[in-house]
Amino acid sequence: MLFSKLKPATPINWLIAAAGFTWSTVGILLCRLAYGWLDTLIFRVAVLSGAAGMVGMLVAYHFVFSAIALKNIGRLSLFPEKACFFAFQAWKSYLIIVVMVALGATLRHSPIPREYLAALYLTIGGALLLSSLHYYVRLWHLIFPRKP
Repeated sequence: MLFSKLKPATPINWLIAAAGFTWSTVGILLCRLAYGWLDTLIFRVAVLSGAAGMVGMLVAYHFVFSAIALKNIGRLSLFPEKACFFAFQAWKSYLIIVVMVALGATLRHSPIPREYLAALYLTIGGALLLSSLHYYVRLWHLIFPRKP
């Protein structure tokens, strides 16, 4: 009973907005890191690495991240009118986030050439950013429902 009083209940709109904002922010951060690395490379290498990252981004968006975002939106849509704010991601996703942050820190401090890291970061960051658009579209439809 006490736990339910302490739970930060939030309308579903805010959960979807929080998820979209989180995905966008992380996507932008990763793309910014990739750009910083590409900016230091020889033009030809930077173009090849950037192109590989862009192709990877589209593939990752289409086959992985878009499906995850849509599944999460479906999960959020099943909640009652209000739910715990931290439910904007599934609980197992928090473990995945911790692992990804640790992996990212390890990769950034590894001897792996920056052109490879830039392509990987652009792939994941761009796919996250594109997939975040699903959240904003759903939020738009919740705020401005279609009139019959």
